[in-house]
Amino acid sequence: MHDMIRNTVATAALALLATSPLTHAMDNAPSATASALNARSTAPLAPSLLKADEYKETDVWGRIRSGYAIPDIDNSLVQRHTQAYSARPDSLKRISGRASPYLYHIVQELEKRGMPTELALLPVIESAFNPQALSTADAAGLWQFVPGTGKDYDLKQNMFKDERRGVLASTDAALSYLQRLYTMFGDWQLALAAYNWGEGNIQRIVKKNQALGKPTDFESLAELMPAETRNYVPKLQAVKNIIANPAQYNVALPAIDNQPYFTAIDKTSDIDVAVAAQLAEMSLDEFKALNPQFKKPVITGGEKTKILLPKANAEKFQLNLAQWGRELSSWTTHKITSARTSIAALASKFGTTPEVIRQANNIPAKSTVTAGSTILVPKVSASNAGDIAENIIDNAVVAFEAERSPRVKASTSRYKAKAATSSKNRIARNTSSKRKQR
Repeated sequence: MHDMIRNTVATAALALLATSPLTHAMDNAPSATASALNARSTAPLAPSLLKADEYKETDVWGRIRSGYAIPDIDNSLVQRHTQAYSARPDSLKRISGRASPYLYHIVQELEKRGMPTELALLPVIESAFNPQALSTADAAGLWQFVPGTGKDYDLKQNMFKDERRGVLASTDAALSYLQRLYTMFGDWQLALAAYNWGEGNIQRIVKKNQALGKPTDFESLAELMPAETRNYVPKLQAVKNIIANPAQYNVALPAIDNQPYFTAIDKTSDIDVAVAAQLAEMSLDEFKALNPQFKKPVITGGEKTKILLPKANAEKFQLNLAQWGRELSSWTTHKITSARTSIAALASKFGTTPEVIRQANNIPAKSTVTAGSTILVPKVSASNAGDIAENIIDNAVVAFEAERSPRVKASTSRYKAKAATSSKNRIARNTSSKRKQR
């Protein structure tokens, strides 16, 4: 259990809400054990909740409202956050727009598990529905998983991808963790507080109140929680209130059709991100918005590799792929064996520019890669035609160090030469003086 509180770094997309202290995305992701992966909640559906295939709603927002099942709270913090969010309707509208590709899938998964559908709104608090959100504790994605928790939930994190950012994998992991917490506490509000602060901390304050004969519901325990957690559930309640009746708060939500936005395509061979977007007839930005887990310009193959595409684009992808007739990937890997390999030398070796090498490998300016690192490089011969090996995908690492400056070397050389000359002059003068003394 990693009990920690994370302060989300507001990215450009998250800056929409950054001006209000009440609307910072919370980003704590406590850890769990691997055994929790198969945990399933016994939480009842709301009385009015219909099965997914019985829905007559035409809009996902209506579907979410119909599945509200967490008891409401109404206190000064809820009122405060409701006012703060509703005071910025344009920001909520933009966040809702970012949520539109993902919400149907999240609601569908919640219903399959019999979970309250207002949990689909939790990424508003966690990440403002930005899959690229990253906290100071390195928590990433819509659901803000820290690396350790991600590994506990089998979210792959390697040089090529980070499934904490992937819509399918991270949603499955987040809902599994929330179910585990509900099973542990028997209360959704405490489960949410534990998601933010850590299950160990919630267990501790529950036991403390039990020993004192005090209530152990969320509001009775709130005064024992840090401010971030004390505000976490009220923030979700505030968003829930606004979604329940947006007109009352002067908020216009974008319509989201009650049908799948994307479909998953299995991809068993390497393919460049740019090629995949081209085949799907999508812009790079559109493609990356649905596939934010891929960190490199190439998507490596494998049995479990999936790319998400809108249905119409998926059909175009398959048609264009059948007619492609060329290499799908232009990248391979290269292991650095020398500690003195420069980026310029690597670029020359692989027929490209230093800028391409740096960009493909996220190499900082004025840095180079250390010996033992594996980097991505362009394919230069038929011998590189195959896919990147699975053992490389799983184990490749890269490390950087400051470049050795040629100017420093030259300066040092000049200094040494000057010092040597001065020394010779002193020796010559001393010798001359001694000769004169003789």
